[in-house]
Amino acid sequence: MTSKLEQKENPQANGAVLPVVPGDGLASPERGQRAEPSDFLGPDGTAVEVVVLESRANAKGVREEDALLENGSQSNESDDTSTDRGPEPASPLKETSFSIGLQVLFPFLLAGFGTVAAGMVLDIVQHWDVFKYVTEVFILVPALLGLKGNLEMTLASRLSTAANIGQMDTPKELWKMITGNMALIQVQATVVGFLASIAAVVFGWIPDGHFSINHAVLLCASSVATAFIASLVLGMIMIGVIIGSRKMGINPDNVATPIAASLGDLITLALLSGISWGLYKELESKAYVNPLVCAFFIALLPIWIIIAKRNSATREVLYSGWEPVIIAMAISSVGGLILDRTVSDPNFAGMAVFTPVINGVGGNLVAVQASRISTYLHMSGVPGDSPEAAHRKCPSPCSTFCSSDVNSRSARVLFLLVVPGHLVFLYTISSMQGGHTTLTLIFIVFYMTAALLQVLILLYIADWMVHWMWSRNLDPDNFSIPYLTALGDLIGTGLLALSFHILWLIGDRDSDVGD
Repeated sequence: MTSKLEQKENPQANGAVLPVVPGDGLASPERGQRAEPSDFLGPDGTAVEVVVLESRANAKGVREEDALLENGSQSNESDDTSTDRGPEPASPLKETSFSIGLQVLFPFLLAGFGTVAAGMVLDIVQHWDVFKYVTEVFILVPALLGLKGNLEMTLASRLSTAANIGQMDTPKELWKMITGNMALIQVQATVVGFLASIAAVVFGWIPDGHFSINHAVLLCASSVATAFIASLVLGMIMIGVIIGSRKMGINPDNVATPIAASLGDLITLALLSGISWGLYKELESKAYVNPLVCAFFIALLPIWIIIAKRNSATREVLYSGWEPVIIAMAISSVGGLILDRTVSDPNFAGMAVFTPVINGVGGNLVAVQASRISTYLHMSGVPGDSPEAAHRKCPSPCSTFCSSDVNSRSARVLFLLVVPGHLVFLYTISSMQGGHTTLTLIFIVFYMTAALLQVLILLYIADWMVHWMWSRNLDPDNFSIPYLTALGDLIGTGLLALSFHILWLIGDRDSDVGD
């Protein structure tokens, strides 16, 4: 008669009935000791059937319990005890159109009013002596205002992505990101400010054939000082905004870049106007002040380079992040040349107040979209992995604006904000009696057409550019936004200048396009 050893059922085990042959040995699953054959013999010495319960093994031969424990030990310390952990929470990818619009609306309006204030400032300072006699300062305006795209918006996008994927959760990681990135943008601001002044001198010299060494040094000192101070202030604001957004449960991608622009345009333009005016006054009596200012800020460069180089979070950008900011500066300078040539004509003096607005709104919206797409891709892997989302190299307009994925949804929301946003900003300018233009119906139609076309082009380019950079092993947070905001400056200034020229040619005298 054969007997059986009964054991309790285990839902995660497989049962196997094995005959025990004398001389065989079995390992006890609980004690890890070998059982002797005599332990499984009946009273008459015959063999018995033993039900051996085995743990399921995974494909690599590792016990399931051990694999789960191993995964748990490798995960970061958290209150979440779930063993089925994905790469990271994908909260930004579950947003509805309403939630995207609600989170973007307030920062968008705040940024827009910042550009309106910058436009009002430019409308006033264009009549100052330094802008009249050193007209190359106008060329600096888009290039330095574009620093918010080259530096601050890139910083905001980089920190937003780091916050969303959990790289700023501990105080040590947070401090590391702050110090490295602040040093990095000071290096970039000083270099870009210096190069922008050279571009302004060259672009100012080519049409007229006139060169003044005093004016060149003035442009250099004004540009470098403005870029350095503005980047320092805005960088600190950005860090506070991103930390606050995470604590409030708001996606930093939706708020950081617009807030960077809201104060960016106003602070940068106010600094440029004030610094250039002050240095222009000292040009005759104290000519040494301008080169001294240049030398001071350039002498600080080695300090910032050392700090950024020692930080692993910014070391790569310090070496490889120059191409986009320099090319973007050159693109914005071309927009500045258009502004200089247009505003210098008394017939188009009214364009000055609208230029920061149309450029700022377009740059803000495309920066939000680029930051969101970049975060979406970072949640799928690392640059160069070419996940499914990055395979598309030249998207169709329908896939960019009409598909059901979250990035297309956000593109539609951002595009729909253009008309109501600009109507609010135009009304604000009109109420404050800014500019030299009466808001007639035909002017509003031309202005809105230019604004819609600008944002439509930028959102499409962003969809293509971010995915293309990702497939080329380039981090879109560091490379895409400078190009996109610079293109926004160029396209916006060009379309606005074209609109003013058309209005002047068709004789819309009621709009008072001129002075």
